[in-house]
Amino acid sequence: MLQTELSASPEWEKEEDWTDLVAQAAKAAISASVHADLLTRNFSIEVSVKLSDDREVHALNKAYRSKDKPTNVLSFPQIQPDLLESLANTDDGEALLGDIILAYETCRDEASAKGIAFSHHISHLIVHGSLHLLGYDHENEVDAGLMESCEINALATLGIANPYAEQAQSR
Repeated sequence: MLQTELSASPEWEKEEDWTDLVAQAAKAAISASVHADLLTRNFSIEVSVKLSDDREVHALNKAYRSKDKPTNVLSFPQIQPDLLESLANTDDGEALLGDIILAYETCRDEASAKGIAFSHHISHLIVHGSLHLLGYDHENEVDAGLMESCEINALATLGIANPYAEQAQSR
């Protein structure tokens, strides 16, 4: 079973109620991954999501990634990827996969520039961040292709078009 914990700063709250979107996107990501069986284990897995702003994400990006700028999404895994397969019941019946934080202004501007619905962009970023919590990355072409494939499959289950379609056509 998947549990999501959500906190949102005021600018996010005027957009919509993000609770269901976050839960559905995280579940879609896990289901599309090689770790889909985590959803059927005898304990809960948790993903914590914070909808924040550029200022906070900029500070975290600088502190943890040495990048002095805001970014759309950051993920902070709490379980090493090689331990996910052997993850067993925990003392309190739940395991925290990790934390995801999004920057409102950057996400809003990206959605606008791409001409896509803000909610679809946020779903994509939650899927992307969730996959990072599961050990996926895009540091090389092979890993990026695998991660993109999982994202495309997860988003399709949510009725969201392939965000990489235009990029693939230009290759």
